[in-house]
Amino acid sequence: MKYSTKELEQLVDVAKASAHPNNIDWDSINITEDALYRTFAATVLEMDRDPVVQQSIILNLLIENFELKLEQMRQK
Repeated sequence: MKYSTKELEQLVDVAKASAHPNNIDWDSINITEDALYRTFAATVLEMDRDPVVQQSIILNLLIENFELKLEQMRQK
């Protein structure tokens, strides 16, 4: 699916505005925060636009995030 630069930038802007602070040390990895947001936004814009597919992806991401947070809590 084709998308415009405007769509990509809008998605990045909305995602950044609603994001929780992260603990990523951007200087220690070989990609900038902006580049990562744009790369992932492009992937999202290429995804199937079917609402059930999108909802299933969101659900899986929520579960993965929950698993990561549980693992962090166990390590403390």
